[in-house]
Amino acid sequence: MTAGRGDALRVAYLAYRGNPHSGGQGVYTRYLTAELVAMGHTVEVFGGQPYPVLEDGVGFTPVPSLDLYRQPDPFRVPHLREFKDRVDVLEFAYMCSAAFPEPLTYSLRLRKLLRGRRADFDVIHDNQCFGSGLLDLVTEGWPLVATLHHPITVDRDLELSHAPSAFRRMTLRRWYSFLHMQMKVARQVESIVTVSESSKRDVADQMGVDPARMTVVPIGVDHLRFKPRPDVAKVPGRLMTTASADVPLKGLVPLLEALAKVRTERHVELVIVGKPRPQTRVGETIDRLGLADCVRFVSGVSDDEIVRLYNQAEVAVVPSLYEGFSLPAIEAMACGTPLVATTGGALPEVVGTSGETGLLVAPGDPEALAAALGTALDDPELRARLGDAGRRRVLERFTWRACAEGTVEAYHELIARKARC
Repeated sequence: MTAGRGDALRVAYLAYRGNPHSGGQGVYTRYLTAELVAMGHTVEVFGGQPYPVLEDGVGFTPVPSLDLYRQPDPFRVPHLREFKDRVDVLEFAYMCSAAFPEPLTYSLRLRKLLRGRRADFDVIHDNQCFGSGLLDLVTEGWPLVATLHHPITVDRDLELSHAPSAFRRMTLRRWYSFLHMQMKVARQVESIVTVSESSKRDVADQMGVDPARMTVVPIGVDHLRFKPRPDVAKVPGRLMTTASADVPLKGLVPLLEALAKVRTERHVELVIVGKPRPQTRVGETIDRLGLADCVRFVSGVSDDEIVRLYNQAEVAVVPSLYEGFSLPAIEAMACGTPLVATTGGALPEVVGTSGETGLLVAPGDPEALAAALGTALDDPELRARLGDAGRRRVLERFTWRACAEGTVEAYHELIARKARC
């Protein structure tokens, strides 16, 4: 029997990496699955390491790997007794060749776990794994909806353009070799959810996916947690940004160069939510510009602490060269913190282009970024208007309930289409 539009669905949700503190995919998993359960659906998350943080009521089945990139021992050599099957051997061999194995090996393990469980679920939802093992499930008749947040080709190309040596470019190409598999799989998945019109265009252009098979469903923010906190005092001159990874894509170097310009005329400090890596362009830029006394990194903090940091900041910044959506942007806006962002990728869609909900500048332009930051820091009335309008925009457009409703619609459309075939 085919599930109707009003029926509760049984969802097998796939998360090959689930860390909620390392990029938006873990946050997406945590809050989307919770909202699906709150709507009456049943969700079982099949999660790889680092395992996801899930809310009460969401089922969980671990999909253990060798966890070769775990902290504080990344690229570790497992003990011989850890190897249980050929997939483990494949995973280690890929790592030794400088390739990233997890999307492939997770999909192979997942295929084995779901064998014989077709009657337990109405739909599979893959969160940007696109491993080749998933194609076997499609062949077996499973309805598969997959979320593609943005094409990782963008990350690869930006990292290659900033690589300091031919050897580094060679290792990056090898690391990103999984993209060939993901592109092949994405072209065969019947229903893809992406998070913005910008991502939809880029996925079509760079990955060759048919736009007719893509649905845009913006992601959300926990607006009941990320909110203005009148009890938290603003710190004069405080800027805040979130960088889940120390990579060129996040635009930290242009932001630091802008910070150096801004501080010549006023007191300013920058809090970066993220973990610095030694001997990177970010660290070198801080040293070169003499910014060590006004830049602070914080990591491993709770959601409530991040909310407090947003509320302490006079201005939040998203300096990214490209974003498929940008959780940090809507988190800041939800907190009523005025936002300065770039026009990279989907950010104009998220922030709005009117100038009433945030100030936008070209990506990779320290001069323009410094000017916008200075304007916001010097005008308390502007900051108040931007903060209030940003909060309203989030409540109107970017809640997890709206995200879950759009996702369920994609489930039903695919199930109905397969039933007609």
